[in-house]
Amino acid sequence: MDWNVELLIIIAIALILFTVFLSFFPIMLWISALASGVRISIITLVAMRLRRVIPSRIVNPLIKATKAGLGLSINQLESHFLAGGNVDRVVNALIAAQRANIPLVFERAAAIDLAGRDVLQAVQMSVNPRVIETPVVSAVAKDGIEVKVKARVTVRANIDRLVGGAGEETIIARVGEGIVSTNGSANSHKDVLENPDLISRTVLAKGLDAGTAFEILSIDIMDVDIGKNIGANLQTEQAEADKRIAQAKAEERRAMAVAQEQEMKARVVEMRAKVVEAESEVPLAMAEALKGGNLGVMDYMNLKNIEADTQMRGSIGKSDPARGDGKEG
Repeated sequence: MDWNVELLIIIAIALILFTVFLSFFPIMLWISALASGVRISIITLVAMRLRRVIPSRIVNPLIKATKAGLGLSINQLESHFLAGGNVDRVVNALIAAQRANIPLVFERAAAIDLAGRDVLQAVQMSVNPRVIETPVVSAVAKDGIEVKVKARVTVRANIDRLVGGAGEETIIARVGEGIVSTNGSANSHKDVLENPDLISRTVLAKGLDAGTAFEILSIDIMDVDIGKNIGANLQTEQAEADKRIAQAKAEERRAMAVAQEQEMKARVVEMRAKVVEAESEVPLAMAEALKGGNLGVMDYMNLKNIEADTQMRGSIGKSDPARGDGKEG
């Protein structure tokens, strides 16, 4: 019975030691590499473990690369893995580029991968171009009519400009700019409706793919619609604004006229007050003249008779409508 327990303990220890041995010495991976024609030593695999590199992440892509005839070395793949790259994706991209006769070296593919772009998708896009739909772009022709345009842009990845090149957002923005420029330079919106290919030709002639990671193959107009009459709306708003300005100026002139009228009324009242003041001094002057002997009593009586006669004539002239001018008809 004791022998059986000891045997089980020995077997368990042996299994643990064998598992630890396989973790540091990936025998099956080494055998798979040798069977695929990849010359790699078991010591190299152990050294990968010590450098905290997963051997399968290096050996399996190396097997694919060797079978494809790429001629990659284990040091290239391991250095790219240590730099934080995706070794398997880079190898797949190189194989796809080789099959499609696209010139792509490992250094360029590794740089694209480390730049954060999907190098495999870029190679696939070089073979199979991608279609990008722009949002509805509104522009106003010279006749003031709004034109709404939606386009499809067929692009192909440019491998040489993937590192540092602008993305899809830049392509969409530049195409929208070209659409606005083309519609804005058209004399009439009818020209755009009759020749929508004018937009495509103008946009393509501008070379909008410069500095981007793509190459524009074609620009196709999906839809062209007529929007609002922007010119008429602007003229209406301008006329309304001019009307309000004219009304404000007229109100300002009216207020000035009212103020001037009130000022004139005040001046009239002031003048009347001066007249009343002057008239109040007449009796005093006459009294002084009587006292000084400069005015006789008969002269004073004649003056009163003249004033009474004048008042009577004025009353008669106001009460007789037939004597409008003071003379008999």
